[in-house]
Amino acid sequence: MDIKTIKIENPDALNLVLGHSHFIKTVEDIYEAMVNSVPFAKFGLAFCEASDPCLVRYTGTDDALIELAKKNAYNLSAGHTFILFMKDLFPVNVLNAIKNVPEVCRIFCATANPVEVIMAQTQQGRGILGVVDGFSSKGIETEENIQSRRELLRKFGYKQ
Repeated sequence: MDIKTIKIENPDALNLVLGHSHFIKTVEDIYEAMVNSVPFAKFGLAFCEASDPCLVRYTGTDDALIELAKKNAYNLSAGHTFILFMKDLFPVNVLNAIKNVPEVCRIFCATANPVEVIMAQTQQGRGILGVVDGFSSKGIETEENIQSRRELLRKFGYKQ
């Protein structure tokens, strides 16, 4: 077995969700979860099929995001993995809906940070062991940082 990392290509620092599911129906069900959670959502979804013909399946509402999802899914080529890129919304807006899709087994990350995926490669195929989401901590927040965090949440409308 070989272990390697694959960087998720995300040149515009878009929000993404990387997860694992168990059935080809994932593509249509996540699509429905997205549009039912956020009408007019802009997103692209790609899913790595794990049995013959082992294709990258895809859908979405934005052509550029679909292309980005397809490219990253194919780079990963890990069975039953899905990647969802979204624009003008946050994972918090859709994450529970995605987690409630019956086929979804696990969410590895939901972020706009740089992501490295830790992969295992065997003779059979590839699997995700985990992810590196963003960067290491640089310190403990100060009172000024707490105030900034609170202001940011209110700016986005998550707190009053």
